[in-house]
Amino acid sequence: MSTSDWINRGVSKLLPNAKSGTHVPLPKASVAPVVIKKEAATPPSSRSTGERLQATLRRKQEALSPRVLRRTLTELQAIIDPQVSEVEGGRRANGVAQWYAKATPEQRRDAWLLMSEQFGPDAKKVGAAREQYDAAQGTAEEGPAEIRLRRAFVSPRTRLLKRFAVAPQGMRFLLDLRSELLPQLKTDKRLVALDAELESLFSTWFDLAFLELRRISWDSPASLIEKLIKYEAVHDIRSWADVKNRLDSDRRCYGFFHPNLPDEPLIFVEVAFMQGMADSITPLLDEGAAPVDLKNSSTAIFYSISNTQIGLRGVSFGNSLIKRVVETLHDELPRLRHFATLSPIPGFRGWLGKNAAAMLDKLDDKARVELGHALGLTPPSAASLLAALESPLALPASSPLRQMLLRCAAHYLAHTGVDGKPLDPVARFHLGNGARVERLNWGADPSAKGLKQSWGVMVNYLYDLKRLDKHRAMLAQGKIPVSKEIESLGFS
Repeated sequence: MSTSDWINRGVSKLLPNAKSGTHVPLPKASVAPVVIKKEAATPPSSRSTGERLQATLRRKQEALSPRVLRRTLTELQAIIDPQVSEVEGGRRANGVAQWYAKATPEQRRDAWLLMSEQFGPDAKKVGAAREQYDAAQGTAEEGPAEIRLRRAFVSPRTRLLKRFAVAPQGMRFLLDLRSELLPQLKTDKRLVALDAELESLFSTWFDLAFLELRRISWDSPASLIEKLIKYEAVHDIRSWADVKNRLDSDRRCYGFFHPNLPDEPLIFVEVAFMQGMADSITPLLDEGAAPVDLKNSSTAIFYSISNTQIGLRGVSFGNSLIKRVVETLHDELPRLRHFATLSPIPGFRGWLGKNAAAMLDKLDDKARVELGHALGLTPPSAASLLAALESPLALPASSPLRQMLLRCAAHYLAHTGVDGKPLDPVARFHLGNGARVERLNWGADPSAKGLKQSWGVMVNYLYDLKRLDKHRAMLAQGKIPVSKEIESLGFS
């Protein structure tokens, strides 16, 4: 029996509503793209897959009957049969992937549960190897014992996922699978093991050594430019004229690419060039703005950084992207002296909504009276402050309200949370790369999104190439590197 016939006969029995003897034709060397469906409305079964595999009947909330669940487990086990080659295992995985592409969200969850619960390390082997390792400490057998312990921890799940990755579209399949799985982790901890295995494998497969830095320009394939439009997460691309402006000859856009996903950037950064630090996003997105003279530009502004793959959450290569882009720009444009961002502050509004009263308590008597007069309420309250900030762009430079908002933003960016990390997600990214909080910019993003996130306030993070290691060391000690300007805005 050929491989194709074997896959067709076995997997067709897994397909929803499949009739006995019906064969579903499958391509030999491709994995069907996974279309991410809406989250299952049915609550997950409380029974483990082990209990269900021993049962006769399914419960209402269980998608696959015990019989079909057993058949599915058999098909998954056949993928990692030690008697078959990796190529053959990959073809069998391809067949299961075809079934998965047609499965309902509930059926997919059952497949995840099988992978998570039925393909873990052998507990007895791990226990025995651990005992041998403990006993071998300080002896000549310590090294071999460590190797045995490491091998005992290698789970069949690892081999299973590697077989799925063999097919040309296998990596895409696994990324989409994890994208769909991630939202389910909060409600079903049984899936944590599968997620951790995927994250670990992705950390290896998407290591910097395997990534290629490529410039994306207006001359790039239209399909690639369409990906930028789709994945842009900071400043929405409004039109083809907008994207052309961002990819013009006086701009730069770079992305990291993986050999198995050659036409899809994993992360990309958009760069503009100026004589000084940018204080507003509007001119950077102005399609009618005159081209910049690159030879006379002294500052590179990173104004948008977007991750494109939800399935790679927890796999960090953004810091490497920034470093590589800085090196590339410095080689191409030696006159560049400064590298900075113009960044959103996405968590600021939500944070101040919860901490406005605490910020008011930090004011001295004079500042509290001035703010109270501006609000028409003495002493000022958190509710009155937040209500008065609903039209921030109309506030003059001398307004106590404007000054208060900037002081709160400086405090938000200059302090860590209970975990010792910066409060803002964008700040965590740039400060983790060695940047420092340099300057706040009032009304820098007047868009609806900018006003919703931070009342239009944006921040510059400065990448001082001589102090990156120093700033990272400060952050590791729980101290956020900030400029004197930011320091002066803070509460005493």
